[in-house]
Order: sequence, then structure tokens, then C-alpha cells
Amino acid sequence: MEVSVELTLTPLQDNFEPPIIEFIKKLRASGLQVLENPLSTQVYGDYDKVMGFLQNEIKETFSKLEHVVLSMKMVKSDRSGYEPNF
Repeated sequence: MEVSVELTLTPLQDNFEPPIIEFIKKLRASGLQVLENPLSTQVYGDYDKVMGFLQNEIKETFSKLEHVVLSMKMVKSDRSGYEPNF
């Protein structure tokens, strides 16, 4: 089953950029399809691979930060090729 996941990592600290950059670099190295924009990062792929990777990386990221928010939206399908038709 293919999924599309949108992630927004928000460390609640003054120096917030380094943890976000580290998280995105790990996503890029995961072998999953990753698209980035200024507000969020999208990950596309097989459900088990995406969720297995995210489970480990979210836990590691949370263990390093005292206060952090991760917003996640998930769609059951690969929406990486979406183009508006309007």
C-alpha cells in the first residue's frame, strides 16, 4: 500500500534550524521519495517502509529535544505526481 505523508517538525527552542536540517537530511538518505518546500516535507512510498523509518527517526529526534512538535498528515495513495487541473 502506498502512502503520502506531510511532515512539519517544529522544535520549540531558539536555535530551531539544526534539528530540522538533521531530520530532513535523514529523510533524504532514507531511499524514500522526499519533496521539500518552505513549510513542510513530503514523503512518499510503501506504508511499512515509510512508517518504519518515521517511527525510528521521530523517536530519535524527540529524544534529542526537550520541547518539539511534529505535525503529520497522511493520505492512502502516492500523491507525488499530483498536478492541479484547474
